[in-house]
Amino acid sequence: MIASVRIDPRNPPRNMCVSYISQFHMNIPELKKGSAEFLILSLIEHRARHGYELCRLIEERSEGTIVFNVASLYPVLYRMEERGLVEGRWVEKPKQRRRRFYRLTRKGSEALEHSRQSWKEFVRAIGRIVGPSYAR
Repeated sequence: MIASVRIDPRNPPRNMCVSYISQFHMNIPELKKGSAEFLILSLIEHRARHGYELCRLIEERSEGTIVFNVASLYPVLYRMEERGLVEGRWVEKPKQRRRRFYRLTRKGSEALEHSRQSWKEFVRAIGRIVGPSYAR
């Protein structure tokens, strides 16, 4: 499993799209893989990061709604590297474990822009269906 989504019925997510995905699509492997790639690409857009940091940031920025298992994230990173979306580099620092940092490639940057456009279209479509003007 790439990610788990925890929904507390007493405190539902403020973001309708996260709620929609968690309730209806999180069991579809392709969407999970695509969502994981989109999140990773966006987090490494401005600087290289290692896997544990990516998992921590996803959980932190989603306020605990999306939680990635580090062991499940690495196969996604390896596939992304094979496809040329990211480039990994081992970094060793004194008295620290060796870490593999991933950075965005040109192809990854193009994929990120495409994903952002697709996400915006999806959000607009959902808004047209459930927006306030249709709730009457």
